[in-house]
Amino acid sequence: MLRISELTLPLSYDEHALRRRIAEVLHCKASDILEMQMVRRAVDARRNAHFIATVDAAVRGEEAILAALPQEAHVKPAEAYQPPQYPAERKLPHRPVVIGCGPAGLFAAYTLAQAGLRPVLLERGKSVTERQQAVMRYQTTGVLDPECNVQFGEGGAGTFSDGKLNTGTKDPRIRHVLHTLAEFGAPEEILWQAKPHIGTDRLAVCIPAMRQHIRQLGGKVLFSAKCTGLSAENGAVTSVEYEQDGAAHSLRTDHVILAVGHSARDVFTWLRDMGIPMEQKAFSLGVRIEHRQRDIDRFCYKAAAGHPSLGAASYKLAVHTDDGRGVYSFCMCPGGTVQAAASEPDTVVTNGMSVYARDGRNANSALLVGITPQDFGSEDVLAGMELQRKIEHAAYEAGGGTGKAPVTLLGDFLKGRESRSFGEVEPTYPLGTVFAPPECCLPEFVCKALRAGIPMTERQLRGFCVYDAVLTAPETRSSSPVRILRDRDTLESAGMRGLYPCGEGAGYAGGIVSAAVDGIRCAEKILAAAK
Repeated sequence: MLRISELTLPLSYDEHALRRRIAEVLHCKASDILEMQMVRRAVDARRNAHFIATVDAAVRGEEAILAALPQEAHVKPAEAYQPPQYPAERKLPHRPVVIGCGPAGLFAAYTLAQAGLRPVLLERGKSVTERQQAVMRYQTTGVLDPECNVQFGEGGAGTFSDGKLNTGTKDPRIRHVLHTLAEFGAPEEILWQAKPHIGTDRLAVCIPAMRQHIRQLGGKVLFSAKCTGLSAENGAVTSVEYEQDGAAHSLRTDHVILAVGHSARDVFTWLRDMGIPMEQKAFSLGVRIEHRQRDIDRFCYKAAAGHPSLGAASYKLAVHTDDGRGVYSFCMCPGGTVQAAASEPDTVVTNGMSVYARDGRNANSALLVGITPQDFGSEDVLAGMELQRKIEHAAYEAGGGTGKAPVTLLGDFLKGRESRSFGEVEPTYPLGTVFAPPECCLPEFVCKALRAGIPMTERQLRGFCVYDAVLTAPETRSSSPVRILRDRDTLESAGMRGLYPCGEGAGYAGGIVSAAVDGIRCAEKILAAAK
């Protein structure tokens, strides 16, 4: 096969048009093209919106065609996807334990199971189906289950987000992650979309399918199994303690992958108390901003807005204020809703979510300000976590102690005015809202940076700063406030052999795909230790 890149295509192309375009580039007959497969497709909306694609094509006389093309042509031999092969005959004295069933833990357990090591996967929350019920109950009644919510449960926090699979990392395992998700029910187009996404509804299908396959391979998956501690001898892990159905249990093991996510505050606390080396880590704070999706389509796609081939538009913005603060968009959810994402009582936390169709009336995104340990106000390793908690409690109080979130109109926020009514943008936060400025919960320096940075985004996306866009506070859980230190080569904890801090919660990933890749990497280190 030949791989043709930088291929321009109109928005309304079909299979015949694609075939003709490939034939033009290769200087061959359309009838000589035997097979075509999309590898990547992105939208170029800068002028006269069109697609830029990379396509693999099987063509008669490929060697002669390739030799006749000029060197600057964007054509080369295609590389077929080869899934990794793990030797299934390897064994360990005790079954490895994976703590957490988010993307890092799920892919770690899947990798170990493929190699025949029969991992035990512990998840403090419940299965996707039961978790959906718990989340719906919270978002309609305000009754929170602290152990099963948007942050905890099968699939991790990403299950109740947009399911975005784009990542800035270049690890070759990324392709394996995407192929695995597609194998278990994710849409096939994630294999070639420039900005692939699954959506909450599709993630809820493929994650249980992966779990079932882990069990079929001899793995064990335990829900409502909350890890409460680790035991060690001579600097090496010896067992995992957990609670399930009110009873205490202990698992003998020499290998533990700790993939608990960025909101496992109790775990961070007992790790600190055990003396496991950790450090404060920079993260971000801010708000969720909502626009009408049709306006975002118009801002991004201009005259092409509404074209059926484009779908709901997304954006990515980043600026630096004069005092050096970074202000940027994060987890942009086209056609989505703002979620109530608390995991502790008497707090308000926001997040964004969209289903696969991305067909909601509003678009939402986090607008975040980067903060560093110098902003935490304490040298305690958990100071960033406590800052998050303080903000979330303050937001709860500002909402009248009901779970309602503080909101304001963007124009009023920029002018320092109090909002009294909504314009054309109506908030989607499910527990209700109250008008209050972000200062009611966020630090003053964060609000100052937002006021300075948001107007600067107009240079990147004209029209973004519409007066009646809605700001909902606070967004506090963009990433982990700590990093659990590990050895660069072995990936083991700097303080306990056989313990592998993993994924976003440990401070080594920033999204579904990068967390999954880190889970695979940690599992591969355990495989290397197996005999």
